[in-house]
Amino acid sequence: MSEQAKKILIVEDEKPLGRALSLKLGKAGYQSDNAYDGEDALTKLKNGKYDLVLLDLVMPKLNGFEVLVKKKEAKDNTPVIVLSNLSQEDDVKRTKEFGVLDFIIKSDMSIFDIIEKIKKIV
Repeated sequence: MSEQAKKILIVEDEKPLGRALSLKLGKAGYQSDNAYDGEDALTKLKNGKYDLVLLDLVMPKLNGFEVLVKKKEAKDNTPVIVLSNLSQEDDVKRTKEFGVLDFIIKSDMSIFDIIEKIKKIV
C-alpha cells in the first residue's frame, strides 16, 4: 500500500559527502544513487528514472554546467537542485537559466537542512 519511494541521483565528487547524503536520504525514506563525476551522472540519468538530481558544479570529467547542457540537449527534464560551494552570483544566475529549482551553498547548510529542502521539493 505504501507508494514507491522517490529516487534521487546524488552527483557529488566528494565521496564522504555523497555517502552521507545517501545515508540520510535513505533514513528519510528516499532511494538514492551516487555518481562521482559528470559522465557517470549522465549515464545514470540515461539508464534510470529519477525524481530529483542533486548536482555539484565542480567535478572531474564533466562539470555541473556541462551536465546541465547535455541534460538539456537530451531533453531530460528531471528536476535539479545544485549543491555547490561556488557562490558567485553569475553561477547562480547561469544555473537558473537551466531551470534549476534551487542553489544550495554546501558550506551554508547542514545535511539535515539539505534533506528538509528536498522533502519540500519532492
